[in-house]
Amino acid sequence: MEITRRCALGGIAALGTAWMTGLEGSAMASDEIGIETPTPPAPGRHVLRPLPFAPGKLRGLSERLLVSHHENNYAGAVKNLNEVEEHIARTTKDTPGFVIAGLKERELTFSNSVTLHELYFANLGGDGKAKGAIARSISDAFGGFGRFEERFRATGMSLAGGSGWTVLDYCFSTDTLRIHWSGGHSQSAASATPLLVLDMYEHAFAIDYGAAAAKYVEAFFENVRWDEVSRRLERARAAARAMKA
Repeated sequence: MEITRRCALGGIAALGTAWMTGLEGSAMASDEIGIETPTPPAPGRHVLRPLPFAPGKLRGLSERLLVSHHENNYAGAVKNLNEVEEHIARTTKDTPGFVIAGLKERELTFSNSVTLHELYFANLGGDGKAKGAIARSISDAFGGFGRFEERFRATGMSLAGGSGWTVLDYCFSTDTLRIHWSGGHSQSAASATPLLVLDMYEHAFAIDYGAAAAKYVEAFFENVRWDEVSRRLERARAAARAMKA
């Protein structure tokens, strides 16, 4: 079955940071948008990415918290994804449907958990000050940067006491920035790629703040690496332009 450009866009959005790997065989080559296309890992061979910052130097987020989050929750998702993929690789035409369904549900959950955790850690380690193109883009999209931050914080706090993710994303089909809420790892916006990711699971803040989620959200904003968010937006818009060419 031929893969259309519209279908390719949907695949890009579903894979988050892995969206560029889905372009192989499509009409867009990586050199058209100036991005090196990474080689996806073989099933069951995902590796842990190190923290992209010195965990003892973030403001308001302790080294103990960040290391625990990375070594337990993120690493656990990588380990579980590898194990699930290995099980899937051993399935056959005779494997019962309920077994396949369970494995595929777990695959989606752990795959998204890995992707979202990697995005989350990668958009930390900055000075929390948005400027330049990313500040203008967000301001244009939400009627002011302050209004964006207000809405993003409110969405994050709506998950306090529960679990989930808050995501600023880029929508390929409408060329717009949006804020989305996710109550679990397997919920994602169609035809979109994450730009800024906030982990609202309690493991992301309980060691430092207990149930005081608002203080954690404040600390998160103090450490956002806005140049990374800007880079993600530039890549997304370049990909969207190339797909429409």
